[in-house]
Amino acid sequence: MFSDQGAWFGYSFPDSLANFTGFSGPFLMTQQNGIWSSTSLTNIVIENNQWNSHITKSYNSNLEQVFISDKIEFKQELVYSSGHTVIIKSTLKNNSKSLQNINYSFKNEKVLADGLSFTSNKNQLTIHSIKTEAIGYIIFPNEVFLNSTDSTYTSKTISIELQPNEIKEFIISQTFIFPEYSWNDEKKSIKNLSFNAVLEKRKTEKNNELKSLIENRKEQFSEEKYAEVLAKVNLTLQNNWRIPAGEIKHEGLFPSYHYKWFNGFWSWDSWKHAVGLSFYNTKLAKKQMKLMFEFQNKDGFVADCVYRDTLIERHNYRDTKPPLSAWAVAKIYEKDKDVDFVKHMYPKLKLYHEFWYNKRDHDKDGLCEYGSTDGSLIAAKWESGMDNAIRFDKSKILKNGKNAFSINQESVDLNAYLYAEKKYLIQLAKVLNIENDLKRLSDEAEILKTKIQSQFYDEKDGWFYDTSLDGKTFIKGEGSEGWTALWANAATQEQAIAIRNKMMNPKKFYTKVPFQTMSADHEKFNPLKGYWRGPNWLDQAYFGVKSLHNYGFHEDADKATMQILKGAKGVLGKGKSIRENYHPLTGKGLNAHNFSWSAAHIIMLLQKD
Repeated sequence: MFSDQGAWFGYSFPDSLANFTGFSGPFLMTQQNGIWSSTSLTNIVIENNQWNSHITKSYNSNLEQVFISDKIEFKQELVYSSGHTVIIKSTLKNNSKSLQNINYSFKNEKVLADGLSFTSNKNQLTIHSIKTEAIGYIIFPNEVFLNSTDSTYTSKTISIELQPNEIKEFIISQTFIFPEYSWNDEKKSIKNLSFNAVLEKRKTEKNNELKSLIENRKEQFSEEKYAEVLAKVNLTLQNNWRIPAGEIKHEGLFPSYHYKWFNGFWSWDSWKHAVGLSFYNTKLAKKQMKLMFEFQNKDGFVADCVYRDTLIERHNYRDTKPPLSAWAVAKIYEKDKDVDFVKHMYPKLKLYHEFWYNKRDHDKDGLCEYGSTDGSLIAAKWESGMDNAIRFDKSKILKNGKNAFSINQESVDLNAYLYAEKKYLIQLAKVLNIENDLKRLSDEAEILKTKIQSQFYDEKDGWFYDTSLDGKTFIKGEGSEGWTALWANAATQEQAIAIRNKMMNPKKFYTKVPFQTMSADHEKFNPLKGYWRGPNWLDQAYFGVKSLHNYGFHEDADKATMQILKGAKGVLGKGKSIRENYHPLTGKGLNAHNFSWSAAHIIMLLQKD
């Protein structure tokens, strides 16, 4: 699917040459879980004509296709003028050496989505759905007069003459708009549009984004294949971009439009998306951060995931996600130095940070645990982001207070993230000259750093583990959480050397796709059925690479980056989507396609800080 400008609908090409034209779709995410509405919603039918070939070209800015018969060439270009509207320019050309009398009409191909109905008035087709309040408006050229039933439409036949090499152009617009936006305003805007001007604007936008990414590559990734993958991940994030609608007040990214349960916005994903976006689109990165903090409670808690339409999907307030939001805000600030953005976010970040110590520190020892608001163990595991990791196999839930529960173990990754968050909050407090916070956070960070080094590190194994609440028992099983202390710069150099040795061991973590979620020699390692029990998630792989860089293992880090991108099938080269995770031994892509946080972390792997 191709979409742009945050639209809740997208298009593709017909998958084979047939006697219909137009772009496939639209794919409607206005209907929450997403569905292809039609094989071709605006199909031109030319009498006594048979297409011989079909050429397609896709860009980050637009789609283009050409249908060719013995006498006629029919070219179509599609570009988004806004988050509500696409405009499609069609060109009929006489490729023969004689005058051609051409009769054509418009009609829809099979409607695939249940609950859609058509009404027509002259050259405008209106589309209603029983599953959403969003309405579709298709505007044809003025000479087109439509007839419609509930599920079909046709136009009267239009007759034209074309001399050799003569062309006829016409524009069709397709709009899908939620009721909180004005169709009348959008309609006025469409009337004043120049297709060529819109297309040039989009090309400039995309070229500037790609230029930012490609020119900021680390020198060791200067080969063309790495520029190509940056174009792919840029498009992946673009296709998952959505404008505000319903309960959603800011723009943001889906994890994946491709998987029906991912048509919402997740907090942990959002922090990661924002860091990836910060390298080429800080404006959207800031909106992504603001989106989730619209769903922050008075105690600082931020919802796990939220949706446009809560009649279909309810927001998840059962758990939050690991605290990486201050990291994201600090990275955005590094790029554009927007002090007002920091002023807006800082009190929210500070409250979120304090939430962990108020609601997720069962024994009040300054080390936090994952937990839930409803007392359920499953939600507490979700809060880690690593839902079924083996370290939680024997976990139990404990009550801390009203709407506050913790797992009966202290997690190294959570406390490493909190340490990093303190350091990033210090950076932001300096921007705002908040002296009181600087001293307090600095003192807290030093205390926490010592606790991480002493409680979670097993000197015998040379690995960081979760522990029991009292800190006396390691919860064994080497997983990717073991290097988060290095990512946060909370480990000693000696500890980092031991971690690095295991990370670079081919029997453990240096696999075909290095730095997966579990050591390959563990008895519960199961990438195909494991989810967080073996697959390589590119966020964890990035944290691993960054961990090595933090402690001076630059050659290992660069070697691992190349191995990750080479080993994960379909990442390099054209034609394959970016996947949710990968089999670390075979490289096979697993689970959802077109996954945003995978794309965001590929950007981080290749970019200069």
